[in-house]
Amino acid sequence: MMGNESRILSIDIMRGLTLFLMLFVNDLYTPGVPKWLVHTSALEDGMGLADWVFPGFLFMVGLSIPFAFMAREKRGEANIQLLSHILIRTFSLLLIGVFMVNIGNYNADLTGINKFLWAILVYISIFLVWNNYPRDGKFTLMLKGLRYVGFFGLLLMAALYRSGTPENVGWMSTSWWGILGLIGWGYLVSALTYLWLKDRIGAIAAVWIGFVLLNILAQTSYVDFLDPVKPIFGVILDGNVPSIVLSGLLIGILLKKYRTNYKQFLVSTILIGLACLVMGLVLRNWFIISKIIGTPSWAMLCNGISILLFALLFYLLDIKKWQKWGRPFLPAGQNSLTTYLAPDILYYLIWGLNLNILFYKQVDLSWLAVSGSIVWAFAMIGFAALLSRINIRLKL
Repeated sequence: MMGNESRILSIDIMRGLTLFLMLFVNDLYTPGVPKWLVHTSALEDGMGLADWVFPGFLFMVGLSIPFAFMAREKRGEANIQLLSHILIRTFSLLLIGVFMVNIGNYNADLTGINKFLWAILVYISIFLVWNNYPRDGKFTLMLKGLRYVGFFGLLLMAALYRSGTPENVGWMSTSWWGILGLIGWGYLVSALTYLWLKDRIGAIAAVWIGFVLLNILAQTSYVDFLDPVKPIFGVILDGNVPSIVLSGLLIGILLKKYRTNYKQFLVSTILIGLACLVMGLVLRNWFIISKIIGTPSWAMLCNGISILLFALLFYLLDIKKWQKWGRPFLPAGQNSLTTYLAPDILYYLIWGLNLNILFYKQVDLSWLAVSGSIVWAFAMIGFAALLSRINIRLKL
């Protein structure tokens, strides 16, 4: 048995582990590393480590929702306040995601500002707006002023932005929502589902299965009539991302219910995880395993891996108390948005100043490319932890 008030360390550790792996695979120099570490091409039937990492994080987004809501309810927040939080958080993720995806199409000649400088100013503005400032103290007014500076910075960077060619000048667009945008849409569906259904396991499972079926239908022509609204709501209508986050939500509810009866939780979780793997293999008869396409076979296999991995981590960390090995990932798990975004500022500084720091990215030395990216990922976790110590910590 575990004490009802004890902190569930496996939640933070697995979130931190998925972030670490995300930083690692994002840094890999693709041509020079083993294929099983990187993304599989869109039309290839299969998956590598990089194809699981993002859905692993999506799974943790869903799993954390019941506990985040429980904390807010203990502070006395009513449903209307929870709804407001859901909508603001979703909008924030979508907005940051749109800024990030538009960096790739930025045209410095049309804008008049160096691409790397523009990107750095965007990220600084993001940190100014969404930093978790201390609520008390003599600098409260000044800190609020920094948030307004950040808002102004984002508006200015958006106004200055130009893409395309002199003959066909473009502006910022939602060609896709970016990683954070995908998280935002998945979070919106799952958080609203939990706000509506609370801890009703059967009802939550039914919603999850509904989005799995929607994901299956989205691979066919049966839902083509929804095409007019897909530019905005395509992530939801595709069913893929929401189904992954909802799988985490279901496990989170089970964990909340059985946290003092870990045997019941582990049995239930392992059975669901194995069922997901079987379903993924069955669906493979009709849909290839493809992250890029977002096939239901890929989603279910990833769900199965995530569920079984969490069950293992829960057993090791919270039941057996083998915790020392997981401590390096704890800062990332407790400060996920900062851990994900802060490295990008360093990337743009390195590229903009032509610094030879990323020397390990070489085609003919795969061991150097892999080990260099491992060191980079650990360094970025440490960087985020350092930022947190000086009160730079993003919170949506």
